[in-house]
Amino acid sequence: MPKVMDMLRSWGISLDLALEAREIVRGETGEEIPGVRVDRESYPHAEVTIVHIVEKAAESIMGKPVGTYITIEAPVLRENVPHAHHEVSQVLARMLGRYISPLPREAVILLVGLGNWRATPDALGPKVVELSLVTRHLFQYAPHELKEGMRVVCALAPGVLGLTGIETAEIIRGVVEKTAPSLIIAVDSLAARSVTRICTTIQIADTGINPGSGIGNRRAAINRETMGVPVLAIGVPTVVHAAVIGQDTISTYLELVKAAINPSLNYHLARQAVEKVLAPFGGNLTVTPKEIDTLIVRMAKVIAGAINLALHPALTADDYSYYLEH
Repeated sequence: MPKVMDMLRSWGISLDLALEAREIVRGETGEEIPGVRVDRESYPHAEVTIVHIVEKAAESIMGKPVGTYITIEAPVLRENVPHAHHEVSQVLARMLGRYISPLPREAVILLVGLGNWRATPDALGPKVVELSLVTRHLFQYAPHELKEGMRVVCALAPGVLGLTGIETAEIIRGVVEKTAPSLIIAVDSLAARSVTRICTTIQIADTGINPGSGIGNRRAAINRETMGVPVLAIGVPTVVHAAVIGQDTISTYLELVKAAINPSLNYHLARQAVEKVLAPFGGNLTVTPKEIDTLIVRMAKVIAGAINLALHPALTADDYSYYLEH
């Protein structure tokens, strides 16, 4: 197993982004991972990388289930450039459309905003739900209010185990039994390997999600196997594990001052140093930027806009305003 991957797993850290897992493995081997195929698309303000994990051997190496992972990288999301944000939202909608368009028009879509609305870095999912257009009640009680082409959408933000005392997966399963959706779209905050990816990267995974896995707090999986229907996960990195920042700092320092006898970083010593520094926190400390509240609101608008566009492509901006305000 690659040294960096081994070190991360020793800290109980899972890489939420398949793109980062691939970068680490390729960086150490210099070769493409057997059983992995990569496609790329470019847009003025976004780069899209599609990682297809097609073999079980690759699944074991990368620590990600067999499936497709679409990553949109858009550094402009950290800046106040509304027209660029709108373009990124359109790109995301186009990627989501690959999964939504084949569904029958009468199919029920369940949107789930994962996370803790009381903790800003973890509040992305609930905020996306607030900004998304839900219609299932209109189909049942006010069909005359509907416009042509609208889909049946319902949503919930189930909270977290610490707030409800109930596993999130249990709550979602109960709703699935009552609403019988054809697809679940789950939105969640992720943990990144690199600080540059905080609120600049969006991942779509058709393999579902394990809430909290990126910070070592793995909860019950939300995927096709546990829910009985396909689960499409949309995630945005909002935190980085402090241990990763510590390891990167040590590595950069040694490279700059050329202090090591061996030019390659001794991962065992680096791990010991980082663990000593983080000991007061039980080795589990995550870091987020000071402007995270602004970034979360921005990312929620981008993602909710994309979901709305992918689910109801015939509606205009005025239509969205009308339905969201009433």
